[in-house]
Amino acid sequence: MFQIKEQPAVFDVCIIGSGAGGGMAAYQLAKAGAKVALLEAGGYFDPADPKYITQLKWPWESPRRGASTTRPFGDFDAAWGGWELEGEPYTHKNGTKFDWFRSRMLGGRTNHWGRISLRFGPNDFKRHSIDGLGDDWPIGYDDVKPYYDQVDKLIGVFGTVENIHNEPDGIFLPPPPPRLHEHFLKKAGKAANIPVIPSRLSILTKPINDQRGVCFYCSQCGRSCQAYADFSSSSVLVIPAVKTGNVTLINNAMAREILTDPNSGLATGVSYVDREKLTEHTIKAKVVVLAASAGESARLLLNSKSSRHEGGLANSSGVVGKYLHDSTGASRSAFLPHLMDRKRYNEDGVGGMHVYTPWWLDNKKLDFPRGYHIEYGGGMGMPSYGFGSGIEGLNGKYPTANGTTKQAGGYGASLKEDYRRFYGAYVGMAGRGEAVPNVNNYCEIDPNVVDKYGIPVLRFNYNWTDYEIKQAKHMHETFEEMIHALGGVALGTKPGADTNYGIAAPGRIIHEVGTVRMGDDKKSSALNKFSQAHDAKNVYVVDGGSFVSQADKNPTWTILALSWRASDHIIEQIKQKNL
Repeated sequence: MFQIKEQPAVFDVCIIGSGAGGGMAAYQLAKAGAKVALLEAGGYFDPADPKYITQLKWPWESPRRGASTTRPFGDFDAAWGGWELEGEPYTHKNGTKFDWFRSRMLGGRTNHWGRISLRFGPNDFKRHSIDGLGDDWPIGYDDVKPYYDQVDKLIGVFGTVENIHNEPDGIFLPPPPPRLHEHFLKKAGKAANIPVIPSRLSILTKPINDQRGVCFYCSQCGRSCQAYADFSSSSVLVIPAVKTGNVTLINNAMAREILTDPNSGLATGVSYVDREKLTEHTIKAKVVVLAASAGESARLLLNSKSSRHEGGLANSSGVVGKYLHDSTGASRSAFLPHLMDRKRYNEDGVGGMHVYTPWWLDNKKLDFPRGYHIEYGGGMGMPSYGFGSGIEGLNGKYPTANGTTKQAGGYGASLKEDYRRFYGAYVGMAGRGEAVPNVNNYCEIDPNVVDKYGIPVLRFNYNWTDYEIKQAKHMHETFEEMIHALGGVALGTKPGADTNYGIAAPGRIIHEVGTVRMGDDKKSSALNKFSQAHDAKNVYVVDGGSFVSQADKNPTWTILALSWRASDHIIEQIKQKNL
């Protein structure tokens, strides 16, 4: 049996989750003077604390030489979590597949993400009006733009003004210069009529305040930055919020359910399990903010049943858990013979791409709706185990600069020589696209399975449709076009219809959104346009669950903007005595 312990204090706000949405809400509400309880299911993490620093360590300093056996992205990556967590299962329905990534650390996934910080554009909020598919958001770009601007100023993002209608410009810091392979990509894009522009990443190339350093080009943002030069919720939002004295941070707090008043139906607090002691606790709060991720927030709401909320909290519409969708993904790599035998120099750059391709085509002329952007990799980054595997992709031989071929690899000195010759001669391309929200893609509570804390788990039902599969096909056609323009040799085999053109399994891109969607009609949505639950006015959802649709952009910048907007609404409602 769990031991029940009550917290004596009644907090103004209890926030569940410390990632982008939860961190922003904690920061804004604490600055406004609210007394906040911040629950995080994982442990404490500060990338500037020597206890946690893995930045600037060599792969061989890891017991597993940097392998991904204990963490999905390598031993030194700041990813405490994964698609599979011991004692925390999830299930699947009808033989479908969805891989659910959970992060168990302060700051959540923001500690090890790609920092790709793109605004949704005017079209992205009104897709139904454009193509008749899905639904429009209850808000438009002009509603969110002031918050995007404030996020740019607070956190910092580099980029360039391009005046592309649906790829809105921000308040940018100077972008880092392209590396050699990126110069080749820009040239190839021009030849193929595919735009390749400076990327937009939340990494500081200039100082914006005295508390954070500037990027020193170690290219290891995935390990989280000890100088606070990149954006992680832990370092940029949560730790400063805690320093106000208004935030009580509780780590290893696995939320079980939202508690409600049987008469009013309003939230009264949160029940959580201490993951280390396996004791159950209650936090009392006047307002509850869910920011646990789209899947986890849906799970919490569906598990929060009562006489007033028989289908789960905020679920009189029955849409909680539905319209789940992740970004589409497909990738290809290539070998560039003219980049062999490169002179060695420091080419690390920021921890990610210096250039990218925004969506550039008109879907009316294509056989699929919505679009995608392309992320590029390459250059002379830190070698790791598995480096040079492209030799095998060339079937044992590779073309030389003078047009002849040479047997690749071998053993001993020959193998080492080829690894050195191939170093820096690869490029990678990854498409990240927009799926059309589908009511038949959902998560629900499994009636038979609980996790090790006794909490019922999620069961997923998810299938890609022809819309997404045709989009992946187009991605690969674009990759081949770019590789040809680069003068490169495509590695591997171009995937075909038998593999759905190489589209990544749902959930693998870790951009899932849409399970607690907002809308004006409470019969078809869970939240209003301020991320506030229709059924319980003191409940807000500020993670990707509130999204009506994904767009062909990464969701983090929009999560941050909408969380700030919801926080302002909470403050306003409290002042008006509506909460």
